[in-house]
Amino acid sequence: MAEKLKIIPLGGLDEIGKNMTVLEYGKDMIIVDCGVGFPEEDMYGVDLVIPDFSYVIANSRKLRGMFITHGHEDHIGSIPYFMKEVICPVHGTAMTNGLIKLKLEEHKLDDKVKLITHKPGDVVKAGCFSVEFIHVNHSIADAVAFAIRTPVGTVVMTGDFKIDPTAVGGMTDLARFGQLGNDGVLALLADSTNVERQGYTPSENVVAESLDRQFKGCDQRIIVTTFASNMHRIQAVLTTAQRYGRKVAVTGRSMENMLKVAQELGYLNVKPGTIVDIASIKSLPKNKVVIVSTGSQGENMSALYRMAFGAHKQVDITAGDRIIISASAIPGNEKAVSRIINELYRKGADVVYEKSEGLHVSGHACQEELKIIHALVKPRFFLPVHGEQRHLQIHSKLAQSMGMHPRNIHIGELGTVFEFTGKSCKEAPAVTAGKVFVDGTGVGDVGSVVLRDRKHLAQDGMIVVCVNLSSQNGELISGPDIITRGFIYVKESDELMEELRNVAIEAIERCQRKRVRDWSAIKSAIKNDLSGYLYKTTKRNPMILPVIMEI
Repeated sequence: MAEKLKIIPLGGLDEIGKNMTVLEYGKDMIIVDCGVGFPEEDMYGVDLVIPDFSYVIANSRKLRGMFITHGHEDHIGSIPYFMKEVICPVHGTAMTNGLIKLKLEEHKLDDKVKLITHKPGDVVKAGCFSVEFIHVNHSIADAVAFAIRTPVGTVVMTGDFKIDPTAVGGMTDLARFGQLGNDGVLALLADSTNVERQGYTPSENVVAESLDRQFKGCDQRIIVTTFASNMHRIQAVLTTAQRYGRKVAVTGRSMENMLKVAQELGYLNVKPGTIVDIASIKSLPKNKVVIVSTGSQGENMSALYRMAFGAHKQVDITAGDRIIISASAIPGNEKAVSRIINELYRKGADVVYEKSEGLHVSGHACQEELKIIHALVKPRFFLPVHGEQRHLQIHSKLAQSMGMHPRNIHIGELGTVFEFTGKSCKEAPAVTAGKVFVDGTGVGDVGSVVLRDRKHLAQDGMIVVCVNLSSQNGELISGPDIITRGFIYVKESDELMEELRNVAIEAIERCQRKRVRDWSAIKSAIKNDLSGYLYKTTKRNPMILPVIMEI
């Protein structure tokens, strides 16, 4: 049988983030992107969510390289965790590789992983694959799409993109997409994030004009918070600050790192002396200062969070400070952002954050831009990616409105194997895929059972029952001592605590009468009796942990 091209999404389907796609043909395999996801509210204690690399690790002998579309966390964040399992060369643009290098240094992997820098127009050979870098606009510099030539046809992966005619560095290379479409494209994998929005995504120039309005005539200190990765936005802040004779100080680790990389690579046009150390701003008049800060998503312990709650070492929010939040809240972060805004208002600050102010534009294509890409690329098959289920389904309908037959559109799940010949696309049995949780330095040691227990503890609290039993005949020697955490306030619940002791004693005595000597069986009896009693009397279901000590 002739070999088939396999495209396997390991992240970025039925979710926003954690993007990772495997392309495999015969004895060759490449990876496109390797990002992280962020924990949901019920993922107690989890720091990051990364893809399950099991399939790639098992087939690591085939791996010819990793190709990265751009430097956002949801596309590069898992690279250090992957490289601890499998080492391979990483191909990206200058800005992307600069950010990846910082991550590898943090994990002490920078001397092990080879970073290879390319620019749009470059073509890289990787086994039987040939990968072409194509310039696109996004909310971070140096973003690219890929045209991947395979033995059965060309696959176009847009990565995250929009079409911005006034973008710094030029507009998305629509001419190249059109050439590829004329040559023939087997499959298109396109960004679905903004597919629900009609029309076009506004230009980044809209934000620059809005910033100018906010700076003009303001005689107070200005604090701007935005995504650290959006160098075009930060450039707009720097340019506007220079126009009004203000010095700029930067606070927040990710912002400082991003600025360092961007300056080293020449992505920021800034006059000498404009950027000053955050420690020096107290000596400057407030109307001559701009602070650029992290914390646009309300993150705990971000620079803006610390300012708002009085924990920042160099900056205290005072009445009259103008806080400009140049970002929209990512779904799930709305409460955290609102909390910070409320606290800033409480301190008397002037907070500007409404979307109507034009202080943020998306980095993702809306419906009309997606239609342009579909019309130019003219793929035989289409796989919507980078979206939750509703985004994928709506993108499918958009493709159908452009004349594509539904049978040529495939909506997958994580681990789905799409097998392509030059004329067909079929789904094969899925491979192992899913979510791996990172908690501190532990990777994968927190699973669904641990999360279930954490959720149980968070919702209902716990009760520990300690008893001393005779090792000879199983009689109760002392106890039970009952300790509670997160269930009730013990000092005000003497009667209930006494009843719990009586229930535990009755369970132990029942086991003695039945001559039960198995400690596990006795623990189960205590747990079951207490659980039944508590639910009957309190309608609550705490975690119960019996502890038996032999004497």
